[in-house]
Amino acid sequence: MSAPHWVNTPLLALAANHHIPSYATAERLNVPLISVYIALYMAIVAAPFTYSLAGLITFGVLSFATICLGITLCYHRLLAHRSYVLARPLKLFLALLGCLAFQRGPIWWSACHRLHHSHVDKDGDPHSPRYSVLWSHFLWAFFTHPQLDESPEQVRRLAPDLYDDPALQFLETHYTAINVLFLALLFGVGCGFGGLKMGLSILVWGGLLRIIYGLNATWLVNSAAHLWGYRSYNTPDSSRNNWFVALLTWGEGWHNNHHAYPRLARMGLQWFELDVTYAIICCLRWLKVATQVVIKPPALPAAQAWVK
Repeated sequence: MSAPHWVNTPLLALAANHHIPSYATAERLNVPLISVYIALYMAIVAAPFTYSLAGLITFGVLSFATICLGITLCYHRLLAHRSYVLARPLKLFLALLGCLAFQRGPIWWSACHRLHHSHVDKDGDPHSPRYSVLWSHFLWAFFTHPQLDESPEQVRRLAPDLYDDPALQFLETHYTAINVLFLALLFGVGCGFGGLKMGLSILVWGGLLRIIYGLNATWLVNSAAHLWGYRSYNTPDSSRNNWFVALLTWGEGWHNNHHAYPRLARMGLQWFELDVTYAIICCLRWLKVATQVVIKPPALPAAQAWVK
């Protein structure tokens, strides 16, 4: 099956198209979340006035920890797709890092991603660019989805293997408190080492600005990697391999490869497709803390490849 006809629509035309799904009504707007995001973006204004080398280093270290290790390595390839099995203490630590990326809890995130794969570019896909670039990049996150947010049973149906894990449920339930406490910790550590000015620098750069960067880098997989790039496989969707997104997300930008074989631990399938996350999985496998790494393409259809 070929990709949808709108895939070849010019990018600017899609950007000008502001259609949204029928369920995205005013009643479904997540006003508290929107308010939090607006507050986060105020960090951009504060960033030039709070810059320090320590803040920049904290930004880099925590970006790698929360996006590469937390979201890409854990939330996506481990929890959502079960591309490998990891020793439980390390699995829970990485899930905690994923929480600190401020992209919701591990169970909801995985359920949302599985829903995307089962309805990609169709009705039900939480963030399809068929509506608009803005929708696929960030507007989708501001509305409660009818197949995700109306009852816990909907999430349980999509991620039963994660929903019944008490440790993951703890992270899911206390996700907001965990992030607030961590931001307070960053501020406190900064103040302890360099006073109020350093505390603000660590908070803004290592906390708020880092969260904004991580959100947008991840969202580019939903938007740019479905609109711009090359296609190695004729998947029945708009997924594309995007080198820029791959660099920002430690290998997630090889998105067409991923939609062709969702359960593969490796996304960069050609020699020039750098996949840092897969290199980490190989290291974990060598250390014998990661097992059952899915290396060969699964026999299941692409849209169902995450199912047991």
